[in-house]
Amino acid sequence: MAETVHTSKAPAAVGPYSQAVKVQCSSLVFCSGQVSIDPAKGELVGADAAEQCRQAMTNLGEVLIAAGADYSKVVKTTIFLTDMGDFAAVNEVYASFFESDPPARATFAVAGLPLGAKVEIEAVAAL
Repeated sequence: MAETVHTSKAPAAVGPYSQAVKVQCSSLVFCSGQVSIDPAKGELVGADAAEQCRQAMTNLGEVLIAAGADYSKVVKTTIFLTDMGDFAAVNEVYASFFESDPPARATFAVAGLPLGAKVEIEAVAAL
């Protein structure tokens, strides 16, 4: 019924979770939050929230591909920011990944993110 998804083209989980879980009976894939880890180096990259958003979205894209989806299949995202002052810069980068009809989304300010990241993005996509 549920299948975990893993790709070496996105960073490995830094805790007890999967990169994504594909649910066969519902044709949805639930992608764990991605931060700006460079999968080749295993290190956080990006000096500001916009750069970190670009890498997080790139990582998310690789997880989507491994699950059999892509950005056009995303129906819901959640963005976590450590500083709401970064909202506009993150929005600009985020928008560039969705050519038309962006998914539903929620954005939250949080006290902190793994590894000191400024941005984390999770998604649900249809298969």
